[in-house]
Amino acid sequence: MADDCELCRLDQVLFEANEAYVRYDNNALSRGHVLVVPRRHVADFFEMTATEKARVIELLDRAKAFIAEEHSPDGYNIGVNVGRAGGQSRMHVHVHLIPRYTGDVADPRGGIRCVLANRKASSQ
Repeated sequence: MADDCELCRLDQVLFEANEAYVRYDNNALSRGHVLVVPRRHVADFFEMTATEKARVIELLDRAKAFIAEEHSPDGYNIGVNVGRAGGQSRMHVHVHLIPRYTGDVADPRGGIRCVLANRKASSQ
């Protein structure tokens, strides 16, 4: 646990398991946007234990059912940013579950790929 880490504080828990918990995102992109967060302070998704990863996936399923009941979205995005170059701003793993609603953007095709929409992949 890091004293200065917002995600280490368990003051906004919707539901939980021993290894992880679910909370609303303070900077929500849509109604029902939640984060699934491992309890252990770990920065990199790939450094979580197998048990932590399994619990995060279980809680994603539970969060999806909760959001469906509360908000009836038309779709979802699931996202994890790893490292500063990957867009990670809080160095504690958190998995976004973002409900999507018909008409929330003009053309949702491409989903999160739109972040790099105007770039071509290098041929390496």
